[in-house]
Amino acid sequence: MTDTQNPPAEDPDRDARHKARMERKKEIVDARIAAAQDERGVIVITTGNGKGKSSSGFGMVVRALGHGMRTGVVQFIKGAQPTGEEMFLRRFPDECAFHVMGEGYTWETQDRARDVAKAEAAWEVARGMLRDPGIGLVLFDELNIALKLHYLDVEQVIADLRARPPMQHVVITGRGAPPALVETADTVTDMTPVKHAFQQGIKAQRGVEM
Repeated sequence: MTDTQNPPAEDPDRDARHKARMERKKEIVDARIAAAQDERGVIVITTGNGKGKSSSGFGMVVRALGHGMRTGVVQFIKGAQPTGEEMFLRRFPDECAFHVMGEGYTWETQDRARDVAKAEAAWEVARGMLRDPGIGLVLFDELNIALKLHYLDVEQVIADLRARPPMQHVVITGRGAPPALVETADTVTDMTPVKHAFQQGIKAQRGVEM
């Protein structure tokens, strides 16, 4: 007979032990929640080589919109082809200011001077959002790459971030987040790749990668 036909013998103390563990865990979690009472805008970074950095950032934009917040998006580097996120968010021009400022990945553009000029123009748009207290959350997609390649000065970017309205949230994505920016941020996630369909010869799919 299979294991499903012979379930393990009941442990009369199991439920009691589980309840005791969960009670202890709840005490710890409740204490941490009670201690975290500051309320201010935060800087969130998603970096690393794994998939999902921009996807996470756009998820936060949608979450903010769900709370009735005005949002802004500036895309650095990207821009050669429209994405599903862009096509969706452009349906809400009053709630989300969407700016595609790149011309494609650096191995496609192959023109550093032009890439630098585009990044500088994009940061001017971003700086305008950082000065607008009416915008509750901004996403600077692939900004990390522009900083990693020294298209922008990281210290100037950090200074502009620190000067933003106190309740404004900033989400920054892209590989290679500079250490100084990581130090400045409140929340940092490093996406670690395990498997990717592209490695199996599967091209980018709509709704998944674009």
